[in-house]
Amino acid sequence: MTGKGQPAGTRVLAILLVAYIFNFIDRQIIGVLAVPIKAELALSDRQLGLMGGIAFALFYSGLAIPIAWLADRRSRVNIIALSVGLWSLFTAACGYAQGFWHLFLARMGVGIGEAGGVAPSYALISDFYPRERRARALALFSLGIPIGSALGVFFGGWIASHLDWRSAFIIVGLAGIPAAIAVKLLVPEPVRGGRDSADGAAAEPAPPFLEVAAALAAKPSFWLLSFGAASGSILGYGLIFWLPSFFSRSFHFGGMDWLMAQLPLWFARDDTPLLRVSIFYGSIVLVGGVAGTWLGGWLGDRTGPDRPATYALIPAVCFLIAAPVFALGLNAPSLLAAWLLFVVGQMLALAWLGPVIAAVQHIVPPNMRATASASFLFINNLIGIGFGIFFLGFMSDAMTAAHGTDALLYSILYGLGFYLLSSALYFLAARRLSKDWHRAA
Repeated sequence: MTGKGQPAGTRVLAILLVAYIFNFIDRQIIGVLAVPIKAELALSDRQLGLMGGIAFALFYSGLAIPIAWLADRRSRVNIIALSVGLWSLFTAACGYAQGFWHLFLARMGVGIGEAGGVAPSYALISDFYPRERRARALALFSLGIPIGSALGVFFGGWIASHLDWRSAFIIVGLAGIPAAIAVKLLVPEPVRGGRDSADGAAAEPAPPFLEVAAALAAKPSFWLLSFGAASGSILGYGLIFWLPSFFSRSFHFGGMDWLMAQLPLWFARDDTPLLRVSIFYGSIVLVGGVAGTWLGGWLGDRTGPDRPATYALIPAVCFLIAAPVFALGLNAPSLLAAWLLFVVGQMLALAWLGPVIAAVQHIVPPNMRATASASFLFINNLIGIGFGIFFLGFMSDAMTAAHGTDALLYSILYGLGFYLLSSALYFLAARRLSKDWHRAA
């Protein structure tokens, strides 16, 4: 059976991870580039929030469900490969923008491309790994979020410091094209649901969309998981977009002189404030994000198969702790203390990925997985990306008169309430998961 063997699953997971890394490089690079973009194009924080959030989220969220509906019926591999190529080209197009609306439309194009990448990948990976290893496999795939985000911050800042922000978009965009080719040529299409049946047989054909919608509507845990993720993502996406700007405005990076002196000459010879912000924040995203994503997946596989409620309890506890940790980091007395607190906060904030994504896969039959995942992502991303990035920028502009350069700090502090809301929704979801679980006949 195609894709049943472990080597095939490992190869597929590695290729899809690389594609997902480019997904988040292209998605998040705009956060670190917001500083030079704002200066050259004379944009406000509100415009940056619209461009970074709503421009991307509108098409990314809106098209994800129909594309996933198609993926439940056609080749998921072809859809993913086409999506990777499309978002890469639109990222490169961002480098040619001459004003706000040019950049707004190019970011819309990135969202159109990325709409077809994630949900089909979730479903594909679930057909290569058994239930007891699925949370770890999906957590490994989700490492593309912190790795891609960190690389976007690192290389976006470095390229912008040595060349300019336009070159950063063009270079990282075109670098994703080989990943699209690799998906098309090296990823096999597995049997749908083969890992969930005793005899390895394919799942029944995908039902109509309204049937999938009715199945999800009958499962309260799906909605609690989705809105829990969306509440956490309001701040999660908002932080990854706005923290580079916050660090630039509020932190003094003179304490990084020793570190900059240790870096290779080719990397740090043109030392700039933007480069220092990129290294500081990129390392936070990489270290904290990788640790949290893997830890969440490991805990999910250790506890979830026998006790489904723990798939929701893990993020509930993590978000409850993450809010005060980030608050302390925002007001830390030194760069080292800030770095340590933000690393711990980032770890806790991304621990939800493996358990929650696995839970969404388990509350529906295999032939509904891509559509269910896209419905989950629709809620998560439309609210998280579309509202979160704009909300922090809007609040920052609104509080500038009262707080001056500290307006963004207060905007983020108020936004930490969304982590507490997310924790409450996950605690409620934990009470329903066992009842809503799909159990194969």
